[in-house]
Amino acid sequence: MSAIWQIMLGLGDKLAAHVLLAASAIALGILVALPLAVWASRNSTVQRAALGFASLVQTIPALALLALFFPILLSLRVVFGEGLPTLGFLPSLLALALYALLPILRNAVTARDNMEAGVLEAADAVGMSAWQKLRLVEAPLAAPYVMAGIRTAAVWTIGAATLSTTIGQPSLGDPIFAGLQTQNWSLVLAGCLASAGLALVADALLGTIERGFAQRRGILVGGGAALAALGILVSAWTLYGGGCDDDDTITIAAKSFSEQYILARLIGGQLEKAGYTVEYRDGLGSAVVHNAVSTGAIDISIDYTGTIWTNNLGRSDNPGREEMYRAIKDWEAEQTGTLVLGKLGFENAYGLGMREDRARELGIASITDLASAAPRLVTGGDPEWFERPEWEAVRDAYGLRFARQRNFSPTFMYNALKSGEADVISAYTSDGRIAADNIRILADPKGALPSYDAMIMIAPGRADDRRLIAALEPLLGAIDVELMREANLSVDRIDGEKKSPREAAAMIARRIGLAP
Repeated sequence: MSAIWQIMLGLGDKLAAHVLLAASAIALGILVALPLAVWASRNSTVQRAALGFASLVQTIPALALLALFFPILLSLRVVFGEGLPTLGFLPSLLALALYALLPILRNAVTARDNMEAGVLEAADAVGMSAWQKLRLVEAPLAAPYVMAGIRTAAVWTIGAATLSTTIGQPSLGDPIFAGLQTQNWSLVLAGCLASAGLALVADALLGTIERGFAQRRGILVGGGAALAALGILVSAWTLYGGGCDDDDTITIAAKSFSEQYILARLIGGQLEKAGYTVEYRDGLGSAVVHNAVSTGAIDISIDYTGTIWTNNLGRSDNPGREEMYRAIKDWEAEQTGTLVLGKLGFENAYGLGMREDRARELGIASITDLASAAPRLVTGGDPEWFERPEWEAVRDAYGLRFARQRNFSPTFMYNALKSGEADVISAYTSDGRIAADNIRILADPKGALPSYDAMIMIAPGRADDRRLIAALEPLLGAIDVELMREANLSVDRIDGEKKSPREAAAMIARRIGLAP
C-alpha cells in the first residue's frame, strides 16, 4: 500500500488535468442540455429527437467516441485553419460533453413533464410570462431532479475521462494505461483509486447542492458550489500557475506498449540535456500518432517502417529494408513535411509466435507449417493486428484459417500464450518476453511481413531545429535488438527487479555512452 500511496502523491498534475477536463465537459453538457430540455418540454418532436440522439451517443463506447473526434477535427482544419487542436483537450471535451448529455437532459425533461398541472395553471392564471414561469416556477421545482442528473453525468464523465489518455490528453488514465502495459499493478490501482476518489468527492459536492435545492436552503447550494469552484481553481493553478509553454517545450508521443514508453523517455532525456522542456503523450494508437506528428499536434514520435509502409503509403509489396526506408523518407518529406531523422538501429517486426514446446509438439517451424494446423488452433493479436494490412498479407500469402481469433492488449496477449488461451500470437520481435517466455518466432519464407525498423519522426514545424536534431543524432543506429529486448523485459517482467520506463531508458543511455 505504501507504493500505491507514493504514486498517488505524485499524481497532482494528472489529477488537476482530470478535474479541469471533467468539469469543463460537465459544464458544456449542462449548457447544451438545459436549453434543449426547455425546448423539448414544449415540443414533443424535439423531445423525441433530442432524447433519441442522447441515447444513441450512450450506445457508442466512450473510447470509440473519443477516438472519432480526432479525424473529425482533422477534417475541420480545412475550415478553421491549422491552429485547430486535433489531440488532447478539445476532442476529449467534445466527446465527454456528449457523453454527459443524456442524464442531464432526461432528468430535466422528466422533471418538467411530471410537474403538477395545477401549479403551472396557477402560474398562467396570475399572468406570468413564459420567462417568468420558467424562472420562478419550473426551474425551482425541477432543480433537484436536474441536479440528480448532473450528479450521474459527473460520475460517468470522471470515469470516462480516464480514456482521454488514448488521444493525448493528460488524465488519471495515464497511470492506468501505463501500468497495464508494463504490468505495474501499483500504477493501475493508484490511478483507479484516484479516479474513484475524485468521483466520490464530486458526487458529494453535487449532492449537497441537490439537497440545497430540494430543501430550499441557499447555504447548501452556495457552499457546495463554492467548494466545487475552489477545487477547479486549485486545479487550474496547479497546471498553469507556474508559467506557460514556450518554444523550448517538446511533446513526445508514445504508442501503447512498453518499448514506446522507454524510447520516448530516452529521447526526452537527450532533449532535457539540451535545455528543452519535455512533455509526453502516452498510449496513442498508430494512426493517431502519425497524423499527430504530421500535423504538428505533437513534435516527435517513434514509428516503424512497416507500419508507415502499409498504413500510410498503402503498399503491400516488400522491396527490401533499405529501399523501403528511402521511399518512406521521401514520401514523408513530399506529402506531410515530416522529417524522418533516421533509424535507431533495431527492428521491432510483427512475427507469428508460438510457445516452443507447443511448436515442437506440432512440428511447426515456419508459417508454411502453421497453415495446415491453423484450423485447429486459436490465434491472438493486439487490438490492431486483425485490422492491419500486414495480417491480411500474411493470411492470404499462406492461406491461414484459424479456428478462432481473439484480441488482447499487448501485455495480456503474451499471458494468453503462456496460459494456453492462444496457440499463436502476433508477437513483437524486439520484445524481451520472446526469450523469457521461450517463444518461437515462425519463419516467413514468402516474405509476407515487411521490415519494421524503428525510426525517429519529427513534426514539420521542428524539422529545421538544428539544436533538437543535434541532440537526437547520437541515438541513430546506436540501439541493437538485444539491448532493446533487455530494456523491454526489464519493464515488462513480473518477477525479479522491475524497472520503470525512465529507468530502462537510463540503462540504454549508459550502455550506448550517453549517460550524463
